[in-house]
Amino acid sequence: MMKDSSSTGSIPAAENTGLAAQAVNAIEGLSGVHPGYRRAHARGICCRAVFRPNGLAAAFTTAAHLQEQESAAVVRFSGSSTDPALADLLSPAKGMAVQFSLPDGGSTSLVGATVPVFFARTPESFVDIVRTAHKAQEGNLGPLELMKEITTHFSESKESFLSLNKLKPPASYAELQYYCIHAYFFVDTEGRKRPVKFEWKPEAGVRSLSLADARQQPDRYLEDELELRLKDEPVIFQLDVIFGEDGDPTDDPTKAWPDDRRRIEIGRLCLTEVITEPEELLMDPGAVTEGIELSDDPILHFRRTAYGESFHRRRKEQ
Repeated sequence: MMKDSSSTGSIPAAENTGLAAQAVNAIEGLSGVHPGYRRAHARGICCRAVFRPNGLAAAFTTAAHLQEQESAAVVRFSGSSTDPALADLLSPAKGMAVQFSLPDGGSTSLVGATVPVFFARTPESFVDIVRTAHKAQEGNLGPLELMKEITTHFSESKESFLSLNKLKPPASYAELQYYCIHAYFFVDTEGRKRPVKFEWKPEAGVRSLSLADARQQPDRYLEDELELRLKDEPVIFQLDVIFGEDGDPTDDPTKAWPDDRRRIEIGRLCLTEVITEPEELLMDPGAVTEGIELSDDPILHFRRTAYGESFHRRRKEQ
């Protein structure tokens, strides 16, 4: 069992070195340092939730939170921007991170976004791409010119930016589909491993706003809408697991799996109320539990160290 030590703020400063520090430095170069905020997905809103598995995953994994017993969870919705003051409309991709409480007192997390693939294949290319974006910003390039500049030099980013360009202004955090970009492995009672990915699908369906309507909304309209919605009714998401087949990449988050892969619903997440964000909350996609293993995706492994670096910095600022 890998317990999420990051959720208790116990990540040692000694881990926060090398490439992770370079990555966080590069992110800070995009909009500066905003003390006390995450370096990416800076502004967010948290909710209390309960996850109720339906038991269908039990044939494929021994993970405790995916059997039949419900578990408490914390959900954080956010924009993708490094600037906490940026209006919701100007941050096209949105995030949904879920931290599940485990029976032994530990936790495990799934981190999703509204684009199905990532823009960098390796930690090294991530740093290079973010630095390129920073230089392009200094040259006053617009969003389309910036995308063209990056994809010209980093072909791996093309699919991610094409997906980003197709996004429409969302009507609600509760009416978006979120993709947990990385591949994992389910491990069953006999030790058999199966490659999987996860997706959160909103029970309310997916809905967007016209650009004209979105421009009339206040800067934090998504947070306001979610608070009002939860006063009237819970928000529910379905968790789907997608099973990979031979040849489907597990080491490259910039490539999607074919649409015809087997998919089953394994549970439902019920959000009940908005809460103050816990001070020590860190949504670490590398904090897996028994019955789930990390794939060979280098970005997935790197995120644990990079998130720890960001957490260490913002905690010192508080």
